[in-house]
Amino acid sequence: MPYPKYTKADLEKIVYTQLENLNAIHDLLRIMKIQNELIENANKRLKDEISDFKMRVDHGDTK
Repeated sequence: MPYPKYTKADLEKIVYTQLENLNAIHDLLRIMKIQNELIENANKRLKDEISDFKMRVDHGDTK
């Protein structure tokens, strides 16, 4: 089975399309990193609030 013949323009188009896809993936990964940081911060705040609540309940200080 013979290999297809690509022109320089065809190859450039393929390379630029791959570059666009890599840039899009990079942007998505950056967004996911920011979302993970937000989730980690929310989880830490929730953990702290739960600890505070448990301490108040244990000491009978339900405000």
